[in-house]
This record gives sequence, structure tokens and C-alpha cells, in this order.
Amino acid sequence: MNCNTYKPQKYYIFTYGCQMNVRDSETIAGLLEAMGYVEAASPEEADLILFNTCSVRHSAENKVYGKLGEIMSLKKKNPDILIAFGGCMAQLAEVRQKLKKQGVDVVFGTHNIHELPHLIQKVRESQLPVFKVWEREGQVIESLPSKRQNGISAFVNIMYGCNNFCSYCIVPYTRGRERSRHFADIIKEVEELAANGYKEVTLLGQNVNSYGRGLDVKIDFADLLREVNAVEGIERIRFTTSHPKDVSDKLIDTIAECSKVCEHIHMPLQAGSNTVLQRMNRSYTREHYLELVEKIRHKIPGIAITSDLIVGFPGETEEDFLQTLDMVEKVRFDAAFTFMYSPRSGTKAALFGDQVSLEEKKERLQRLNDVQYRIATEINESLTGTVQEVLVEGPSKTNREKLTSRTRTNRIVIFSGPKTLIGELINVKIVKARTFSLFGELT
Repeated sequence: MNCNTYKPQKYYIFTYGCQMNVRDSETIAGLLEAMGYVEAASPEEADLILFNTCSVRHSAENKVYGKLGEIMSLKKKNPDILIAFGGCMAQLAEVRQKLKKQGVDVVFGTHNIHELPHLIQKVRESQLPVFKVWEREGQVIESLPSKRQNGISAFVNIMYGCNNFCSYCIVPYTRGRERSRHFADIIKEVEELAANGYKEVTLLGQNVNSYGRGLDVKIDFADLLREVNAVEGIERIRFTTSHPKDVSDKLIDTIAECSKVCEHIHMPLQAGSNTVLQRMNRSYTREHYLELVEKIRHKIPGIAITSDLIVGFPGETEEDFLQTLDMVEKVRFDAAFTFMYSPRSGTKAALFGDQVSLEEKKERLQRLNDVQYRIATEINESLTGTVQEVLVEGPSKTNREKLTSRTRTNRIVIFSGPKTLIGELINVKIVKARTFSLFGELT
């Protein structure tokens, strides 16, 4: 008997979008490896190629379709390759129609990832495509296998879905209504990560401040942070995203009091004009946001506040846009993700008649970035000469000879040092500052 004839099947995953999708891809990889698959180094070597997709903007979808076209040409050369397609795009009916025409083998949604092994098996047996997408969310499924990315920092979902229905956003339609994971399951997962040597966890939710609603025990996000803070072995705790409408005093106090919770809060403003915020259905005003910032900075000195900002939302006038610039100057965000509004079919804002021209959106985005980048550079330059505690993450992407690390305030610091420091918390002195990163030396 020749023992060398068996070759395990290989998989390759393309992941697009947010940290939630990165975490979902770890679960997908775990499910595939439980079936006996092993990870391929490239799509060309794979027997199963899987897309885990994002539908926040049409540009994200176009990127997926471009890559899918390339992969379908691989399938023409080798019809035995299976193409699977999941994530937020799969939840949209018009996308599924296109996928049928393109010859995709397996389509599954955000709510039924756990069914993937069964769907793959079904295709293998029937030799026919299987499309199965749950239109509505079900119970949270626990204890699914997982293949984690690295051994330093890990994502932990604390809840799924969103109830906010911002007028520009497709997420409530693709991720469903809010469901919180049971507190004991989250703590167990964090304890397992600590036991496996992870130093940092990032707690994930579309709006982490909603955590606990709907559970049969009385617990909120602040309570959860305190419990995670007590887990031995975890050195740092991050979380995202925090909706400004329900950042409570209790949460601010908890961040201030818990030694492992990092001094960074991502709190998307989106726009500086109350008129635009109302049309976006954001449920807060610029005045409320400024009060919140003042309260947070008073309780947690040195905290980094970061944001998402959209320009060119339907009906946004020059005066509205100037109010966004004014907010950026007043708040002085440490960093911001800035976007031009693009209509997302299926959302309320896509039906608004007063769309802003592309030229105007581009011009406003440039002006916004000029202001935000200047402020980020000024804040970073103020750190020159200071000593910062950093968690060393690995070799720098831009220079493999150097190491990349992160401060508690989520700033990237590049420095020279031995690779034995990877995974360690160390002190570095900041010697040079740039808009998006800092450069340091070992103290």
C-alpha cells in the first residue's frame, strides 16, 4: 500500500471589508480545516476558493467582481475547482442573480456560515450549484472551530447586527438585527486566547455600546469591559465601534478605571452639520458630540479619539461642509477614515433627490484631508521625545529589517530591534513623527 497517494484538498480565502469579516474568515478557515482541508499558499494551488465579501460601498463590490472574474478563468482551465461566495454581498438578491450567471458553486450568507461544510458536501455529491442564504438572522451559534491569524492580537465578536438604520448604510440589511453573545461565552473565548499566549483582544460589534440588550441577564458593555479586564494574561483591550448616541458616563468611567483598556475610542462623527446628521439618521447633534469629547478627555487625559467622516452626502451644502471642517478643527481627531458619499442601493439615502456632484465630492474630500492630515501630523509631532509603551506586532510591512509596534493610543511606531521582541510590551522613545506613523528607538 502506498501511503503517499493521499493529498489533502486545499482552500484559499479572499477577505474584504471590516474586522468582522476578518473574524468570520478565521471561523470559515476553522470549519474548512475541520473538514480536512489545508490552506493553500495561492489561489492557483487551491481546490476551493472562497470569497468573504463586503457591500458597504459599490466600489468594494466592484473590487470583488474584478477578482471573481480572474478566478473564474482559473475554473475554466480546471472545472474541479469549487468557488464559494459569502459575506455581506451574498445577502443581496441582485448579487445572487449575477453569481448564478457567473457559475459560482456555493453561495452562503452572513447568518449561516456554520452551514458551509454541509453546502460544500452537497455540491460535491450533486455536482450542482447550491445557493443557501438566510434572509433573517437566527440564534448566535457558539463553539465553531476557528483558525486564528497570529499569536499576539485577536478579534472577539461580542455582538452581531445593527438596529440603527443610518440612511446611507446597508449593514442592518446584510448583518440583521442586534444579537449579543452571552457574557460567559465571550469570557471563555478571551480566557482561551490568553492561555494560548495572546496579549491583546479587540472586542467587535457594529455598535459595542448596545451590548447586552436582549440578553436574559442585566449586563451592559461597561460591565463586560470590567470582566475582560480581569482575565489574567491579557495585557490590552480595544473595542470598535462606539456610536456617539449612547456613549454613557458609566462607559467613560470604566475606560478610565480599567488598566488594560486602551486609551483610544473610535467614535464616528460622519458629518459636522446637524441638518446632515438628521438626514443621516444619526440620532445626535454636533453639540452632543462636542460635550462627549470634552467629558471623555477630562476623564481620560491623553486619549486618542478617531472618527469616520463622509463628504458629499445628499443635500450637503457648502455651509454644511464648512461645519464638518469646523468640527474637525474643534475636536482635533488623532486620525479619521474619510469617504466620499456613494449611493448604496437598498438604503434610504440612495433615493434622496439632491445628490452632490462627483467633482464637488472630490474637492471637499481633498479639503477635508488637508485639514485632518495637518492636525494628525501636529499631534504626532507633539509626541517627539516622549517614551511610549508599545506592543511589538512583527516586521514592518515597508521595511522588513525594522519592527512595527502599536501604542495604547493605536499609533504605529516603527523601530529597529531584534525579532525576539515580537509579542512583547516594551518602551520606545519617539524620535520622528509623520502623519500616519511614528519612528522610535529602544530605550
